[in-house]
Amino acid sequence: MSLPNSQPSSFKYLDIVMAFFVTVLIVSNVASSAKIVDMRISIPFFNIPMVFDGGTLLFPLSYVFGDIMTEVYGFKASRRVIWTGFAAMALSALVFFLLRLLPAEASWEEYAGSAAYDAILGGMSSGGIVLASLLGYWAGEFSNSMVLSKMKILMKGRLLWVRTIGSTLVGEFLDSFIFFLAACFTGVFPWALFWSLIITNCFLKCVIEGLLTPVTYRVVHLLKKKEGIDVYDVAVKYSPFAG
Repeated sequence: MSLPNSQPSSFKYLDIVMAFFVTVLIVSNVASSAKIVDMRISIPFFNIPMVFDGGTLLFPLSYVFGDIMTEVYGFKASRRVIWTGFAAMALSALVFFLLRLLPAEASWEEYAGSAAYDAILGGMSSGGIVLASLLGYWAGEFSNSMVLSKMKILMKGRLLWVRTIGSTLVGEFLDSFIFFLAACFTGVFPWALFWSLIITNCFLKCVIEGLLTPVTYRVVHLLKKKEGIDVYDVAVKYSPFAG
């Protein structure tokens, strides 16, 4: 068992996991802004329309990577990575916002146009979707990491699948609820889709997390072996703002 004060700089593969984690965050947020999928005809779910944004199929991977980071490296290392992802999301939103303000070239305006940019990528540069994404991500990822970390101590490292799915249920619900609450409040999505989007997104994300559990087991086992650690967060401060 590794002590909780292991330094991130001594980890061999944490930077790789972080790179995939941040990539998933950025791509899934762009996809969320780009398209809403309607599966109500082919997949009925208790008479609730299966409507979800384009990032739903990819975003659960961020929770898989979050589970892997917390399980292997501990909450302290995960906290650093989560803040890195937060900064990357904010930076990407700023870039799309500034790009939106720049004047369009004439030939591009003819075959694509600012209207198309606003319709597809405008969400990533508008206050509503950015605020919703950042708030949902912040609450969801930190709650997921905290719950998994505490469950690991209480369960003495047993039943990883219970910890990953249990923490994901908490994190994904808070993420989806806060995201769609802020998005609907700022006019990004209509209120009529509020509960449908929350229920569908939580359901699909947790199903994806469950299906990927064997992969999570494999990666966790491999990283613990390669890194030579298995961090238990004893006496770790769970505040997102702790040093």
